[in-house]
Amino acid sequence: MAAAAPRWRERLFALFFLAHVPLTALIDSQPLLPAGLLPPPLTELLQWYATTFRDPLMLQPPEWFKAFIYCEAFLQLPFFPIAAYAFLKGSCRWIRTPAIIYSTHVATTLVAILAHILFHDFSGPEQLGPQTQRERLTLLSVYMPYLLIPLLILYTMLYNPHYNHVEKRKRK
Repeated sequence: MAAAAPRWRERLFALFFLAHVPLTALIDSQPLLPAGLLPPPLTELLQWYATTFRDPLMLQPPEWFKAFIYCEAFLQLPFFPIAAYAFLKGSCRWIRTPAIIYSTHVATTLVAILAHILFHDFSGPEQLGPQTQRERLTLLSVYMPYLLIPLLILYTMLYNPHYNHVEKRKRK
């Protein structure tokens, strides 16, 4: 019998996906929604976050970033409760392929986001973005868990014997 995935990892993944449901529905999807649809405290929370961490992507999202938000809202959001259930229950091998697809998709999008944060010229007068290296690194640290946890999910799905176990069929 294959070894089970460490429960701390499955619990971390479940918490990650559970936290994503309200974050995606109420915060991340705001740039896609008509103004005034959400209550003012939620829009003020996004405004506070973007101003505090100097994140221009959430208040002035370029079209490529909006495409990522659409993917998060319409492809990832339905997956979050399913993944949370699978990892809370534990030992659900059926989550392997969807988790691999999710984690590779998210890691790929995060590479573009992190590169934009690190290398984009935010010096224009209407640019909200980070102005110093420290501000860039601070904003990078906000996004980094959204790269590292999916990479850990991917690693677990590919290399943990429980999730990577192939049943051998008996020959007649």
